[in-house]
Amino acid sequence: MQPTLAGAPPRSRKYLVRDRIFGIGDDYWIEDEHGHHAFLVDGKALRLRETFELKDPERRVLITIRKKMLALRDTMTIERDDRPLATIKRKRLSLLRNHYRVELVDGTELDVSGKIMDREFAVEYEGELLAEISRRWLTVRDTYAVNVVREDADPPLLIAIAVGVIRLAERERGED
Repeated sequence: MQPTLAGAPPRSRKYLVRDRIFGIGDDYWIEDEHGHHAFLVDGKALRLRETFELKDPERRVLITIRKKMLALRDTMTIERDDRPLATIKRKRLSLLRNHYRVELVDGTELDVSGKIMDREFAVEYEGELLAEISRRWLTVRDTYAVNVVREDADPPLLIAIAVGVIRLAERERGED
């Protein structure tokens, strides 16, 4: 993702994600706003650490999300093509518990804040909205939307960030 690109006006892309699907061994399709399969979430069973793969409709791995082992604080890593892409951590010295920082390998930092457990939060880069995660648009129970706002944003990465942040917040609250 190149968060500093300017260009065409933002075109919204919305993806629907079922809640509570990210258990180890669970698989689930994430649909686009037209009801088509956009991504498959594959929860990898029999792994030493919590691992999820985000795959395209042809089942090719796009992103791998892992709980980082041996970290002082709960941390999720995001990888693409078996190479590190980003790290998610709860923001230090934040007065809000629902404030996370995503650091991309190129040093870019994304800010995630809002009501994580309510599935009402935003992903921003230097104050500019990249994606918003919300249940408010939906009538389907246990579903939230990842609305990718910026045209040049990377939907698989933003979905992976949403999944990782929610999982970290659940672990923090003891909802393993």
